[in-house]
Amino acid sequence: MDAAGPDAQPRPPVVELDGAVAVLGRFPALAGVTLTVRPGEIVLLRGPNGAGKTTLLRLCAGRIPLVRGEGTVLGCDLRTDRKQLRPLVGVLGHRNGLYLDLTVAENVQFWASVVGAGPGEVDTVLGRLGLSGRLAGLPARRLSAGQMRRTAFACFVVRRAHLWLLDEPHTGLDATARDEIDDIIRQASSFGVTVILASHELERASALATRTIELAGGTVVGDFDPRAEAFG
Repeated sequence: MDAAGPDAQPRPPVVELDGAVAVLGRFPALAGVTLTVRPGEIVLLRGPNGAGKTTLLRLCAGRIPLVRGEGTVLGCDLRTDRKQLRPLVGVLGHRNGLYLDLTVAENVQFWASVVGAGPGEVDTVLGRLGLSGRLAGLPARRLSAGQMRRTAFACFVVRRAHLWLLDEPHTGLDATARDEIDDIIRQASSFGVTVILASHELERASALATRTIELAGGTVVGDFDPRAEAFG
């Protein structure tokens, strides 16, 4: 990609929240979050269980409503444009979301067809995640937990989303697959994709992230460069 010239205008934020409140049941899972995320950032959400990490990811994906405050994601207003936002955002949560009767390759090809990605992109992502050859032809129901997770990530990548929202992306993977996923995330970031992830694997995730947001009680209590901290 060409470097921006000295007079180039900065791109608008990918995520802009101001006093954002989201409610699960009657509980304010987000209690006034103010946050700006710029294009190409890799943001780690850190905090204890119940801090609001998954809720923040779901809000940014347009999957739950903004109750109070203001918020835009990729230029879409979270109050009025949630349906328009959803095709632009990729979400990988705890569930893999695979079609169990389809093969590995067919699962990836399905999502490729939705966005117009070609066979070359499918072959590339299958190869990078160790899913080529015999594995590509196996029905998803016959895969191990790690193979399912790699297939889910392949489906996720091929969708060409502008914002990646990842909830515990390394779960169930061996060290080689985790390293490959981290490399893919870094490469996507270098091309301008914005990544927000929640992870309990702080050492790995902090090495990957360019920024850490600390959450507690549904609010932001810290915002810092993870490279300034070392985790034991």
